[in-house]
Amino acid sequence: MSNEQSPPDAGGLTMDFSTFILSLNASSLIHLGEIHDPQLKEISVNLPAAKHTIEILEILKEKTVGNLDDNESKLLSDILYNLRLKFVQHSKGE
Repeated sequence: MSNEQSPPDAGGLTMDFSTFILSLNASSLIHLGEIHDPQLKEISVNLPAAKHTIEILEILKEKTVGNLDDNESKLLSDILYNLRLKFVQHSKGE
């Protein structure tokens, strides 16, 4: 895998795999009602959308086996573990 990163965008963030995974994590947390939706300025729960985003992360994990460095692989695994746990908790109505 290339160590090259995209140039910073207008917001000053550099887009790389970890940043991409973290953005999907944030999206899932918004859908789970764990953090405020920055556009709506409120907490809302959308379990189907959260499940969809978690499934995208699972596909990425499957398709990137052997292509991630140790930090990226650990980040993705940790995020998936935590999101699955939160999803189950929300699904049970906790």
